[in-house]
Amino acid sequence: MKNKDFFEKYISVFLNQNQFLNLISKNDEKYLWEKHIFDSLSIEKFFDKHKPVLTTSLLDIGTGGGFPAIPIALAYPQITVYALDSIRKKINALKNIKTELNIQNLITICDRAENIKDKFDIITSRAVAPLKTIIEYAMPLLKDNGYFIAYKSMKTQEEIENSKAILKKYNAKIIDVIKYDLPLAENHIRNLIVISKNNKK
Repeated sequence: MKNKDFFEKYISVFLNQNQFLNLISKNDEKYLWEKHIFDSLSIEKFFDKHKPVLTTSLLDIGTGGGFPAIPIALAYPQITVYALDSIRKKINALKNIKTELNIQNLITICDRAENIKDKFDIITSRAVAPLKTIIEYAMPLLKDNGYFIAYKSMKTQEEIENSKAILKKYNAKIIDVIKYDLPLAENHIRNLIVISKNNKK
């Protein structure tokens, strides 16, 4: 995983944008690396384990402040990352970050997921909606044999139980739950729920 120093300029540019628009809460600014960037980059655990092709397309649904889209785009320049959000102010802020850092593999989209017509190899979503809801948005946009990765913390098992019917509807299944900790003093367990569609795994 790229270390904090690699993201020094991004952190500076992000905090500058955050002065004008609350991409994250002011209280969270001092934990930008631990809670947001490190968390976003934990997708590396999925890449290492499942080894998808990394010259690929990735859609981040409900990207908000650009997490995980922008850290992934910076760490993996070979991936074309699409950051999707319906809130124009947030997308404008991400455009400013993209311009300042010259992130050529980042494409920002101001729209709702249900209006997107393209399909993607990998889809991510972090802190957007309950799993069963976000599966409904993600599955129609996922290529066959693609992967949807949902970043989750509390109530992971409960959310998985509540998603069984919607997974069946899309011929999708959970193939992995990757647990990890954020580098914080208090216990902060996170999970990557990995879902595939029409995959033999």
